Amino acid sequence: MTADTLHLHIDRADGSLQRLIGLVERRGFHIDGLSLSDEGAGRRVEMAVRGRDAARCTETLGRHIDKLFGVTRCAPDPGRAV
Repeated sequence: MTADTLHLHIDRADGSLQRLIGLVERRGFHIDGLSLSDEGAGRRVEMAVRGRDAARCTETLGRHIDKLFGVTRCAPDPGRAV
């Protein structure tokens, strides 16, 4: 199973990164890589994730991430729909 990369912006609120990582793990995904950089009032996060099994869908994970307070999903890698 290959990893998919999610591109996100998160706010600087206390615990925002912890909430994001916790959600990804609770939804049955492994985090293969994480890149974090400051960007103005927030942070840019690039996260490589893969499901624990074939039944895990990155698109569904993205919808759950969209519901987190202070998190905005950005355009994925060109040619990849996430």
